[in-house]
Amino acid sequence: MDFDLFIDRKPTESLKWNYYPDDVLPLWVADTDFRCPAAVIEALHKRVDHGIFGYGLTPEGLDKVVIDRFDRLYTWKVSPDQISYIPGVVTGFTIVLRALCEKGDAVIFQTPAYPPFIGSPKASGLIGIQNPMYLDEEGIYRIDFDLFERQVIDNKVKVYVLCNPQNPTGRVFSKEELLKLADICLRHHVIICSDEIHCDILYDGKKHTPIAALDPEISKNTATFMAPSKTYNIAGMHASVAIIQDEGLHATVKDFMQYLISSPGVLAFVAAKAAYEHGDEWLQEQIAYLQANRDLIGNAIDDGLLPGIRWSKPEGTFLAWLDCRELGIKGVLQTFFVENAKVSMNDGCTFGEAGEGFLRLNFGCTQAVLKQGLQKMAEAIQKI
Repeated sequence: MDFDLFIDRKPTESLKWNYYPDDVLPLWVADTDFRCPAAVIEALHKRVDHGIFGYGLTPEGLDKVVIDRFDRLYTWKVSPDQISYIPGVVTGFTIVLRALCEKGDAVIFQTPAYPPFIGSPKASGLIGIQNPMYLDEEGIYRIDFDLFERQVIDNKVKVYVLCNPQNPTGRVFSKEELLKLADICLRHHVIICSDEIHCDILYDGKKHTPIAALDPEISKNTATFMAPSKTYNIAGMHASVAIIQDEGLHATVKDFMQYLISSPGVLAFVAAKAAYEHGDEWLQEQIAYLQANRDLIGNAIDDGLLPGIRWSKPEGTFLAWLDCRELGIKGVLQTFFVENAKVSMNDGCTFGEAGEGFLRLNFGCTQAVLKQGLQKMAEAIQKI
C-alpha cells in the first residue's frame, strides 16, 4: 500500500474535505485519507455485484473473527452471546447511559474529552462530571485518581465513560492505571462504559489492554465498545462492536436498544468482516506511516518551526493535541488558523474546560499534506 498516494476526496461526500472552503487544508475530523485495505474493497465489490440489498443477518463467521481477534490480541475470552453489533460507538455509549441512568444522574469522564463525551450526557438529561488530567514532569498526561474518587463520591456518579486510547491526548493507559480506575468504580458501584475505538493505532511498542479483560469482576461491571472504523478507515460504513459480558447488564442494554437503533447495514458488515479477517498487514504498514507522521510533528515542534506550540507526544491514535496557549492568540484558535494559515483543526474549547488554548490536529494524511499544513501554520505564527 502506497500511503504517500494522494487521493482527491472532494468529489465524494467527505465531511473532512468539503466542510471548509477549497483553499483550507483539512486536518480536523478523525478519519484518514488512506484507501482502505484491498480486501475490503474486493469484498464490497463482490457483494455490490450481487445487486440485492434486502434485510440482512450478521454474516456467518463474523462472531468467530471478532472472538479470535480478542483472544489473539488480548487473551480475552468472549462468547457470541456477549457481542452485539451497532452502528457506532457514540450510539453505543449513549444507549448505555440512557439505559442505566435516570434524569439528573452523574456521569464522569476524563478531560480533555472527545466532544460527544460532553454532549451525550447533556442531551440525555444527565450531569457530566469532568475529571481533568494533568501533565507530569515528563510531559505525559496522567489521571488524578484521588480527585477522580472524590468526584465519584461527591456526585454519586452512576457511570464512568472511559476513553482508551484517549482522544484527544493519545494516552494509552497502562494496566496499573486501568486497575486503579476499575477498583474505584467497583467499590462505589459505578458502571464502566469503555470507548476503545482507537485500540489498534498504537506506537513505540505500546500494547492495548481492554479494561474488561483485566479481571472477571471488572468485566461484569463493564460495557466495551470497539470498531474497525478508525483502524481501517471505514468510519462511513457505521459498524461497531459492543461487548457486555454480564448477562444482566447485557440484557438491560439490549432491551433498551430495541426500536431505537438497528444493526449495521449489509455493506457495513461485509466491510467489517473483510477488514478484521484480511487487514492486518495493511494495518501494520499504516501504523508505521502514522508513526512517521507523528514524529514529523514532534520534530517540527522541537526544531522551532512552530514557536509557541507544545505537545505531549501521543502513544496512540492519529491525533495530536497541541498546546497553543503561549501564542497569545485572542479569540477562537480554530478560526485564527483557518483564516490566517488556511488550515482547519478542532478547537480545544469543544473538548471541555481542560481544552482551552489547545487544538487537535489529525495527522492521518499523506506526509506531503502534513508538511504543507505545518508550513502554513508556521507562516501564520510568524505574523502574530
